[in-house]
Amino acid sequence: MILVTGGTGMVGSHILLELLKNHSHVRALKRCDSNLNIIQKTFSYYKKEHLLKNIEWIDGDILDIPSLYDAIDGCKFVYHAAALVSFHKKEHKDLFKINVEGTANIVNVCLDKKIEKLAYVSSIATLNRYNVNGLINEENYWKPNKKNSVYSISKYLAEQEVWRGTQEGLNNVIINPSVILGPGNWNNGSSKIFQQSYDGLKYYTNGVTGYVDVVDVAKSLIYLMDSEVINERFIINCENFTYQDIFNWIADEMKKPRPHIKVTPFLKEFAWRAEAVRSFFSRKKPLLTKETANQAMSKSFYSNEKIKSQGYEFQDIKSSIKKYSNWFLSECH
Repeated sequence: MILVTGGTGMVGSHILLELLKNHSHVRALKRCDSNLNIIQKTFSYYKKEHLLKNIEWIDGDILDIPSLYDAIDGCKFVYHAAALVSFHKKEHKDLFKINVEGTANIVNVCLDKKIEKLAYVSSIATLNRYNVNGLINEENYWKPNKKNSVYSISKYLAEQEVWRGTQEGLNNVIINPSVILGPGNWNNGSSKIFQQSYDGLKYYTNGVTGYVDVVDVAKSLIYLMDSEVINERFIINCENFTYQDIFNWIADEMKKPRPHIKVTPFLKEFAWRAEAVRSFFSRKKPLLTKETANQAMSKSFYSNEKIKSQGYEFQDIKSSIKKYSNWFLSECH
């Protein structure tokens, strides 16, 4: 038996989809109040709605240890994709609670139940990307830095919990995906870039980062889980592009004008501060934070040589953008 956490999110729903192509039955953990809309939409995009019935949903929470014992009972393999992604400092307590404590709970129960292997979805946010010459690889270990976001710190500490499990006898594999492109909630997370492009994104930066299709995130994790590889981590990154490249390609697919205003350092500083003021008075989450503004201006190049050395090949990002742009248009407009 296989258990997947985070199955109602974009990454988790794709893990479930890929698993069910080769397994007749998969178990997934969800909260009692979870919205299944994303996973239902995900399966419909790929015309695989008939596979939904093969998911055994277990009501529980990664913060509720008794429910984890129920969920993991009888399982040999666990895919841990549940996490909170946020760059808002006001959510630091939730980030540490869900990402760190929740992962520690998963590790502890997996150890107690003698799970054969744990597959964990981490992030490139756990890698050191400051003062690096050349490509960032798996050996660029996280370092304390005032520029690190609270999300980055929480994912680093969560990853340390998985490595702690290794020391106590738990076999694992960890992936560190770059910016994930995929369908799901078009108003949240990295999927929001499609909605923003449709609305007419005016600004761009020359910052650089890595991008990967969500399908590759799911497939590579399963690929590594099914392999003999244990106790290693892998950067999951198709290619490195400028933000301008990505914005332009999506705008072209949307038949919208390309962003034409380059963000300068001065404009960046003004923008995140103005957004903070707007957020304070509106009581809504800021659309831009100091951390995300700095990240958009930085240039980070990520290696994918380690996962490719395992024989894994990535899908073309431009093809992924075309596919997801078309899905967005057909669904929303």
